[in-house]
Amino acid sequence: MASFQIEGGLQLHGSITPQGAKNEALQVICAVLLTSETVTINNLPDILDVNNLIHLLSDMGVIVEKINVSTYRFTAKNIHLDYLLTADFYQKSAALRGSIMIVGPLISRFGWAMIPKPGGDKIGRRRLDTHFLGIQKLGAEFQYNADAKRFEIKADKLKGCYMLLDEASVTGTANIVMAAVLAEGKTSIYNAACEPYIQQLCLMLNNMGAKISGVGSNLLTIQGVENLHGCDHRILPDMIEIGSFIGMAAMTCSEITIRDVAYHQLGIIPDSFRRMGIQLEQKGDDIFIPYQKEYAIESFIDGSIMNIADAPWPGLTPDLISVFLVIATKAKGSVLIHQKMFESRLFFVDKLIDMGAQIILCDPHRATVNGQGNQLHLRAAVMSSPDIRAGIALLIAAMAADGISIIHNIDQIDRGYENIDKRLNALGANIQRI
Repeated sequence: MASFQIEGGLQLHGSITPQGAKNEALQVICAVLLTSETVTINNLPDILDVNNLIHLLSDMGVIVEKINVSTYRFTAKNIHLDYLLTADFYQKSAALRGSIMIVGPLISRFGWAMIPKPGGDKIGRRRLDTHFLGIQKLGAEFQYNADAKRFEIKADKLKGCYMLLDEASVTGTANIVMAAVLAEGKTSIYNAACEPYIQQLCLMLNNMGAKISGVGSNLLTIQGVENLHGCDHRILPDMIEIGSFIGMAAMTCSEITIRDVAYHQLGIIPDSFRRMGIQLEQKGDDIFIPYQKEYAIESFIDGSIMNIADAPWPGLTPDLISVFLVIATKAKGSVLIHQKMFESRLFFVDKLIDMGAQIILCDPHRATVNGQGNQLHLRAAVMSSPDIRAGIALLIAAMAADGISIIHNIDQIDRGYENIDKRLNALGANIQRI
């Protein structure tokens, strides 16, 4: 298993372009199963989770053509449904949480699907109820085969209906939307997720001939159609990677430019960094982060301690909470970091405490950070990445620390960040893959 060796204390200089959005990529790749015609997807990130999903679809019978490093053509003309019964499918799909989103397209187009309980990050319980209850309301029948440890889903014909989701799940909304586009009649999904990833999926489906209205709101209305056709689709820049680069620049006192960020799709993210005292400027569709010797956390208007919390869109994405926590350690001032959605995502803070950060883990969801500003000199450490987002937070900490740090289990980082070592080394970092 590979590791990173990181020399800390180096400043970054230059410009970097974010990869395509991982979370959008997993959705739109699954959507190619809805049509027998060719779908071209551009700006796909070259990361483990995306590549593994592409390989899984190829094994299912999808014809995959790699045009270049970030552009693929998919033709799901002849799907081998019997492959879903194999041990190979079980192993590959169970290891990839994004594979759950093949259920909607398969049950919609073929009336049958099978999926093991999917894997992914170990960040606490992540319910599948929203996915299954929504698709059940469309007329599908679910059974859990305890011996085979897999869900078996079938439906003669899905029929549109009204549903109120119990939570605004992004992947749950995506799965239900993909099931509903070929269902008979009208489907209304209230309390739908409205993240840019969902908006992009709906845009792609509409370009394929679907009839989805209310895109960008929490009420989606879908008029079912008989079939869908092919299309060309381009994935947005990855907002999580953009936020990670902003955090790196602040922690390492660097001056960098992040190119082609789709700024107006970033929502509250830029202002959330500004609340942490980090300067950043929009220049066209780029973000410029100037050199800052020090940054100070704002307080609320009444003088109370700042609280940074995740929330469904247009709130702050939970995937950046780990980054906000680590940059708070080197800020001046105090902040309460509140990770509401996943109860194990803050458990990496013990590694930051070992490096010299002043953090109190209040409970599985909250941590109080006493930022020490320039008084903080993080110590180098040997660590292991527990998940994608904690992994990038630890990488940021290592880049700001004194000395040489080691991060093991970097496959977790590779799942979400494309060639991160090479791209950061081009800016002046010294990250060796060992």
